[in-house]
Amino acid sequence: MTSSGRHADNGLRLFPFRGVRYVPERVGSLAAVTSPPYDVVVRPDGLLHLESADPHNIVRLILPQAGTPAARNEKAATTLADWLRDGILAADPEAALYVYEQSRDGVLQRGLIGALALSTPEEGVVLPHEDVMADIVDDRAALMRTTAVNFEPLLLTYRSDNAAEGTAGRGGATALIERTITGPPLLATVTEDGFSHRLWAVTDPAEIAEAQDDLADRQALIADGHHRWATYLRLRGEHPGPGPWGYGLVLLIDTVRYPLQVRAIHRVLRRLPVGEALTALDGAFRIRTLDTLPQGLEALADAAAAGNAFLLAGDGRFHLVDRPAEDLVARTVPTDHPGAWRTLDATVLHHTLLDKVWSVPDAPEHIAYIHATDAAVEQAERLGGTAVLMHPVREEVVRELARAGVTMPRKSTSFGPKPATGLVLRSLALD
Repeated sequence: MTSSGRHADNGLRLFPFRGVRYVPERVGSLAAVTSPPYDVVVRPDGLLHLESADPHNIVRLILPQAGTPAARNEKAATTLADWLRDGILAADPEAALYVYEQSRDGVLQRGLIGALALSTPEEGVVLPHEDVMADIVDDRAALMRTTAVNFEPLLLTYRSDNAAEGTAGRGGATALIERTITGPPLLATVTEDGFSHRLWAVTDPAEIAEAQDDLADRQALIADGHHRWATYLRLRGEHPGPGPWGYGLVLLIDTVRYPLQVRAIHRVLRRLPVGEALTALDGAFRIRTLDTLPQGLEALADAAAAGNAFLLAGDGRFHLVDRPAEDLVARTVPTDHPGAWRTLDATVLHHTLLDKVWSVPDAPEHIAYIHATDAAVEQAERLGGTAVLMHPVREEVVRELARAGVTMPRKSTSFGPKPATGLVLRSLALD
């Protein structure tokens, strides 16, 4: 990796890299070749929609389709090589840090994309807050091992000392971002979800060093991409010593300057009808039925402010369940974790409801994790199952638990907006 500036041993070490990007003249549009992160493209119709949007959509690389896992990964590698050979994708001439901006309807997010030196949770530099699923790490590792490319940046957050830092303070990453966006971007596009995306390259060594020095004493929270981070660490273990496998593609956001939105990730219990779920809860939770989704979500927000609460759907109506019996929670939730963890909705859902009350295994054939509320309800109704709609956790709680080294149940939070996939890739062959 190209190094500029000096770095503390216990902070973020972000390096420039030669980004691989679509050549605009060779594709229908930049918007048509981008995709949400791989784990958001959860439905076959969503995959088909992206594949048909443009023959070179990035989904053909991040979710290749073939008969076996090995064949899928080989197909991604072959497709990537073809696109590079044909000039669909091309590497930038110089290593850069990339300033990335997303905006829509008053939401504005800006940050730096770069190659981050990897570190373990024990080192306290990059803090995970959720558990991961081994089969997903296996899948992502096999794809990355075969293609030698970081296709999607992880979303990491850090906090500067105050909102004015970087513009009126000591300079650093925020000041660099604010200066850079006054110039013309490398690319600008508006994706189907209405978000505007702009990207700039920073190649000046002095400016890169300014950002690196600012980040050198920071720690970051993984907002999105726990499985990709675990994949990075696994592949680094397979490639010990200096080299490109010791770094991973990330987007760093200062949430003091640009706060992220935190949303819940809902569960769909594929094989548990709503009626059976409610019968099992009788006497253990208070149950109230509402007629519409907006009414249910409003009631959920009010109830969640006072304690554990969930909204069940799938039978055409919406059932708020809250005020769990204290003795039930006490005997089902482990006591060897901090109080903030024991009172999480996701903790009570998994340890009390799924494990004990409903006896639903946490396996893909039984549980789907869905980001969009409407999609979770629709899937539950179609399957005859139960959607468990969750209320989001505050970022401060997530960060507090991560700093204490405590991971939340997997798929507990969804930070956003998430970076679009396909705007800039990192090829390990170029590093």
